[in-house]
Formats: sequence, structure tokens, C-alpha cells
Amino acid sequence: MTEKHPDAAEAVDSVLGALADPTRRRLLDLLAAQGEATATSLAGQLPVSRQAVVKHLTVLDAAGLVSGGRVGREVRYSVRPAALNATARWMAGLAADWDSRLANIKRVAEAAERESR
Repeated sequence: MTEKHPDAAEAVDSVLGALADPTRRRLLDLLAAQGEATATSLAGQLPVSRQAVVKHLTVLDAAGLVSGGRVGREVRYSVRPAALNATARWMAGLAADWDSRLANIKRVAEAAERESR
């Protein structure tokens, strides 16, 4: 993937890096369930400070997973599914490649078994 589409590879790397942290995954879960939320309301649902939530949201935003929009004095965050969808497509392609390889191994093994009889 890196040789064919370097920008896509960087986007997948960024998403996977952002998702490596369980707090960020929980933030995504909360935002997906609520539609949108402020850092303060999210911090009330997690065992971390508001400042920590803002830092995690910054990482998620840089990865293209969330966006924040100002509404009055508040910044409301919501999930941006495009980057996650692109990563899921990459993972599905990778899984399909492995399925194909395993099917080939199975065919070879079955052919070898038939020949040995």
C-alpha cells in the first residue's frame, strides 16, 4: 500500500496510531453514541481531566476521525467517519489477501493429500 498510495498509507498510519489508545477509542464510542459533545461533557464520562480529553481529541482530529465546530463559546466535537472507513477498507483488502493465500495453501495441501493416496 505504501508504494501505490503514499498519502493513503500515511492516513491509515495516522488512524491506527490514534486508535492505539483506549481513551481515544472510548471517546470515539461516546461521540458515535451522542452525535456530538463538548470536551467538558466527555470528560465527565471518563476518568481523565478535561485537558487530557482535549489532547486526545486533538490527536483524533489530526487523524481525521473527529472534527470540532464552535457553537457560541463551546467547541462541539463529532465523528468524521471517512478516515475510519478508508482504514476499514484497507484492512478488508488485507484480510482478503490473507484469505486468498490461505485458500491456496488449503488447495495445495488437499492436492498433496489426494496424490499421496
